Amino acid sequence: MALILGASIPAAFGQTALQQDRQADPQVLRMTEFFHFPVGPKGLQISQSVLQAQGKKVSLQGYVVQQETAAPGQFLLTPRPVQMSQHADGEADDLPPSTVLVSLPAEQQQWMVAYTRGLVEVVGVLDVGRLEGSDGRVSWVRLQLDSEATRRMNAAEFFSYRHALQHKH
Repeated sequence: MALILGASIPAAFGQTALQQDRQADPQVLRMTEFFHFPVGPKGLQISQSVLQAQGKKVSLQGYVVQQETAAPGQFLLTPRPVQMSQHADGEADDLPPSTVLVSLPAEQQQWMVAYTRGLVEVVGVLDVGRLEGSDGRVSWVRLQLDSEATRRMNAAEFFSYRHALQHKH
């Protein structure tokens, strides 16, 4: 089963304008500000603004990573467009350090997220720190979406999505 993020591009994914007005504005984080620059002798260090956002509702803009084999219930978000070729590249991927692992809520863990071209905005609760997934991939920044952030595709949307993948330019 495939799903799409949210209902409209202008609003934060999964929220209508009315819902946004009712909620406190999430903290806006920029992926370019995830780490201290220049990089020092200790390597990359997570910035204070990201550490202070731990456990809080945040808004991130980025690009959904196009993967050969996506995992259900999650997707990767990066500050620039990335296409992963897991079979050809294995562990040697081109993911930037500020890649965010975005997870769907527990009741949607079997859902697949359809690849979305272009810049997207996601809103969720931030989790920061080293975490090794069941596939061995280590993430440093994660975002947990709520159940309103996604919905199932209807048949027409799914057909259109598959058609677009076959005819991308």
